[in-house]
Amino acid sequence: MPLDVILLVLFGALLHATWNAIIKAGSDKSLDAALISAGGAVSALPFLPFLPLPHASAWPFIGASAILQFAYFQLVAAAYRAGDIGLVYPLMRGCAPLLIAATSGFILKENLSGGALAGTMTISAGVLTLALEARRGSSRAVILSLANACVIASYTYVDGIGARISGNAVSYTLWMSLLPPLLLFSWAASQRGAFAVVRHVRRNWWRGLIGGAGSIASYGLALWAMTKAPVATVAALRETAILFALVISITVFKEKASIWRYVAGVVIAIGGLLLKLA
Repeated sequence: MPLDVILLVLFGALLHATWNAIIKAGSDKSLDAALISAGGAVSALPFLPFLPLPHASAWPFIGASAILQFAYFQLVAAAYRAGDIGLVYPLMRGCAPLLIAATSGFILKENLSGGALAGTMTISAGVLTLALEARRGSSRAVILSLANACVIASYTYVDGIGARISGNAVSYTLWMSLLPPLLLFSWAASQRGAFAVVRHVRRNWWRGLIGGAGSIASYGLALWAMTKAPVATVAALRETAILFALVISITVFKEKASIWRYVAGVVIAIGGLLLKLA
């Protein structure tokens, strides 16, 4: 994988960890997830007039992605309510690239080299190592996390293919971001009432803009990278976001770090090096 692609994916991983921290720190995780999604759409709007429309063949993928993104944000909020981030985040983000690596040969006809496969598996092992440090958890949290790993793998495939056939990965990403917030806020209003939703938006709109801009930039960088490198390797490298999340958890949330965090950091770094050398 070229160095410039690796660096941009790593920067996207930093942005990903940042907007996840915004949701974790919020008082209402479901509405904050909807705000993040809406912030991404608002950030995308100014750029749409200057970009070409995605090719017609990409629009079904955009629609499918919107539904999967809706499910993803709902499961993120539910999983964070059910369990500790030390368990939930590694399971969600660590299992997804394993699923992709195991199935990409069949679905995308992409055969990974021995080095790329080793790097992918090493990064996933490092991320999953962090689950060993979880102090609190539940079967519900585990089930939600694993279910979301399947959703993540699914939308990675959908968007990886869609971005490639769209003619412009950036345009695909921005158009793809518009529908999920409509689904999320419609669902929230039906469950919580429009007044509660509007009140939360008025008080926390800035969180949505900051997190949403980071979310759309992070995913856009990943989709661009998938047009330059195999989907499985990009998906694995993107999960280095957990390293940035660990730094945030220690410096911002003042969480204590066990030996497993440092072990996982070393393993993930080795996996990144293997991908570079592959």
